[in-house]
Amino acid sequence: MSSKSLRTATLLGALAVASALSACAPLLITGAVVGGSMIVTDRRTSGVQIEDQAIELKALSRLNEVLGDRGHVNVTSYGRQALITGEVPTEADKVAVAQAVARIENVQSIVDEVAVMASTSITSRSNDAIITGKVKASLVDAKDVLANAFKVVTERGVVYLMGRVTEREADRGAEVARSVGGVQKVVKVFEVVSEAELAEVEPKTAPTKK
Repeated sequence: MSSKSLRTATLLGALAVASALSACAPLLITGAVVGGSMIVTDRRTSGVQIEDQAIELKALSRLNEVLGDRGHVNVTSYGRQALITGEVPTEADKVAVAQAVARIENVQSIVDEVAVMASTSITSRSNDAIITGKVKASLVDAKDVLANAFKVVTERGVVYLMGRVTEREADRGAEVARSVGGVQKVVKVFEVVSEAELAEVEPKTAPTKK
């Protein structure tokens, strides 16, 4: 089997699993057991989480169709909002990428942060991965924010913060990210909710079965 065929088969298999999970696991949550209780750490519903995963998987196929190996582009979805980052060689490629992602099922909006320039080096991407890890660790150390409420994406030293957060959490998360060495800029890509709206989904705790 060719590498292209293998990627296609893997994509189709992953989408099939996502569809199956959507049908049979409506109460799926992402959480952690702390002190005998289950604490919800993902503020999206299970259905939205699955849709976000499907959007990212479908984006791989769409980007291969419109861009091929001409650039380096990543799509990160949170709450059906697709963040597009990376580099493409021409303005026409940038437009084609944005249009392709916007047409993916369930995408409600896009944030186009693609730069028209040469693709970054492996070293640059490795540095971005290190920065992402440091930002996540700093959010955990901060204690006054729920670290898992934030999704962190880094591209060329620019940190993008996604998540469903309050205004206070958005400002605090950005402050924490800016304090990390190597961060050139912090961009907020949040769904900002009120404290009252947040109270509807948090805290959600339930004793674990003994």
